[in-house]
Amino acid sequence: MSTPQTSTANASGWLDKERTIAGPGFNRWLVPPAALAIHLCIGMAYGFSVFWLPLSKAIGVSGAKTCPADMSLLTELFASNCDWRISSLGWMYTLFFVLLGSSAAIWGSWLEHAGPRKAGVVSAICWCGGLLISALGVHWHQLWMLWVGSGVIGGIGLGLGYISPVSTLIKWFPDRRGMATGMAIMGFGGGALVGSPLAAELMKYFASPTGVGVWQTFVVMAVIYFLFMMAGALTYRIPPSGWKPEGWTLPVAHVNNAMITQNHVHAKKVWGIPQFWLIWMVLCMNVSAGIGVIGMASPMLQEMFGGSLIGVAKKFGELDAKELAAIGIIAAGFAALISLFNIGGRFVWASLSDKIGRKMTYVIFFVLGGLLYASIPLSAAAGSKLMFVAAVCIILSMYGGGFATIPAYLADLFGTQMVGAIHGRLLTAWATAGIIGPVVVNYMREYQIGLGIPRDQVYNQTMYILVGFLVIGLICNLAVRPLAAKWFMTPEELAEEKRLAHDRAVASEVGLGTGVDERTPASIVIIAWAFVGIPLAWGVYRTLQSVSKFF
Repeated sequence: MSTPQTSTANASGWLDKERTIAGPGFNRWLVPPAALAIHLCIGMAYGFSVFWLPLSKAIGVSGAKTCPADMSLLTELFASNCDWRISSLGWMYTLFFVLLGSSAAIWGSWLEHAGPRKAGVVSAICWCGGLLISALGVHWHQLWMLWVGSGVIGGIGLGLGYISPVSTLIKWFPDRRGMATGMAIMGFGGGALVGSPLAAELMKYFASPTGVGVWQTFVVMAVIYFLFMMAGALTYRIPPSGWKPEGWTLPVAHVNNAMITQNHVHAKKVWGIPQFWLIWMVLCMNVSAGIGVIGMASPMLQEMFGGSLIGVAKKFGELDAKELAAIGIIAAGFAALISLFNIGGRFVWASLSDKIGRKMTYVIFFVLGGLLYASIPLSAAAGSKLMFVAAVCIILSMYGGGFATIPAYLADLFGTQMVGAIHGRLLTAWATAGIIGPVVVNYMREYQIGLGIPRDQVYNQTMYILVGFLVIGLICNLAVRPLAAKWFMTPEELAEEKRLAHDRAVASEVGLGTGVDERTPASIVIIAWAFVGIPLAWGVYRTLQSVSKFF
């Protein structure tokens, strides 16, 4: 009979990692939709620009009540009598990705010990709580509350939610590491596909003569996202230590591949390992180049091709308001098209990496990517829209594929025991790239315009700079070698880490009810995939509607 202390421990420990160890018969295909449920929600960070225009006239409603031109950003953070500038709102993007990288680095080790369920719940509280604080910020018209709510607190939720499934999926799919992480991280890229049209419909519903409907939209989305993220977090299960898929044995090629270790590195050691910094540069350069293009793809198309997009023989600067609106619609469709390639690339490239290896996958990213970036000025000069669109779409597929392939690359090199924590530390490269890429593209564009260079040529030098980024990434990738034995944990260190991470050989050892048979009916797996698949399909459908305007 259980003691009161045991009962209390059982009641209070429902989020503990021990409670998430899967029992016999658990179907591993329930874990990817759990990860997708979280990633589809936090991926809305990519789609936050849908709020900028309505928020820029939150007081004026029908038109912006402009702040004084000489008002400082600090003053604007607390101003309640004039509308915010879009450039001030845009700082939330920087906060999102800086906080994502830093929080993943800071709390990655905690996640390995606490487990994905607890991390997923904390992520849901931070991301959705941040949206509610932002809703108050909009209602009271305080910009600092949006920065703190969604930018800082929500950014922490982004970091924890982003890395929460990585280690778990890699352990459930030792036979398909790339594909497994590709499925989850595909959801982060797809978050905006679902969230942006949903937000647009909600704002349209809540809009009134006295309000733009943003704060109500934040509240509704916070509730929807919280339900989805909690469902995902509570579905997480981790395999017993040493688990393998039934009938699967480690291939001889896998065992003999020096780039795939059978040992494990402790996360606290990675800062001193040269290979970690080489991989850090690989990710940073790939993302810096890609994020620079993704942020400027729409204006780049319009400025490079101007009136030719609508069959008018005029350059961009010669178009009238009606013609600008027409090419703006086409550019919006183009932005939707590349978002599909961004998402699809996450799954396709990561899955391909299971066949050709992570290092070779990145060689393709950098070599092919370099050629495609260099082709963009040529396509503009030749007036070839098809060549330009094809290049940007493939570039964006490799941008997404880089994110999805990197966790498996880390697992190959550093082992699986602490890959989630190591991945968290590596995401500081993303935070860095989130600053480098947009700064290079935006400032180079302004500099070129200031020199009087025609709009259709202002991106030429920028593309060659981005090619330089990819050359650096290629060199770093080629320099990656297997780790020396001194970096791996000793058997004693590994045993201690497994103790801290609450690893168990079989779930029944836990004694908290998780050792029961969890044989999963096929109908439950289908329902779980429908739970995330239907919203994603709706988002893809809405995106294809926008894409059709491009063609």
